[in-house]
Amino acid sequence: MGCSTTDWRMDRAYGTCYCDEDCVNTKDCCFDYFTECPAQDCVVSAWSFWSGCAKPCQPSVRVRVRHVEQQPVNSGDPCPLLEERAGCREHRDHRGSHCGLNSGPAFITSMEFGKGRPKHDNFGNPLDPGFCVEFELESRTPHCTVQNQPHTRWMRYITEGFKVCVACEPPALRNSSCQGDGPESDKEASLHWQAVGNPHCRGTWRKVRKTPQCTCPTQHNFVFT
Repeated sequence: MGCSTTDWRMDRAYGTCYCDEDCVNTKDCCFDYFTECPAQDCVVSAWSFWSGCAKPCQPSVRVRVRHVEQQPVNSGDPCPLLEERAGCREHRDHRGSHCGLNSGPAFITSMEFGKGRPKHDNFGNPLDPGFCVEFELESRTPHCTVQNQPHTRWMRYITEGFKVCVACEPPALRNSSCQGDGPESDKEASLHWQAVGNPHCRGTWRKVRKTPQCTCPTQHNFVFT
């Protein structure tokens, strides 16, 4: 409030005008405010790589961050979120041993979050590309659409009666199968699934068929975790 003078104002009145950022809202800036004090938006760095999962062998979360390189000034755009979280599930424990498979539900996440998976082993050999399983969704809990966090928005596309495609690929692929994908011979059984990143988003689906690649619309493509 101490940065003021007497001059023409933005509201075309002559009198006391201000040079602080709030004058943009109160319309009492000096007439040359925007040329003498141009707005500068917040500038942030690129996202870091995703961290590892917080807990091995069970549904958990991973994190990526970015930092502020320039704070906003003169009513510039504010800084966006500096941290993102996403559901994940490690398939090795802290000692590097494979986690044991169990008969629990199929854990799934967005195909987008599966793009960073390695395509080769530690020796440079290509990994098994896996396969795709098509399911018809029978039921889901209402929690799938309640949350609106960046890492949970993909869950709103899990809609009853729709067909979804779920990729089964390393490291989730073990012994030619992924946890919860159901036996090839039984296509009538209702199988259980759960969204990684929101344990309350879960439901049942029925296996339709197994295909080499997923061919569903982009928003209905998921991946086993």
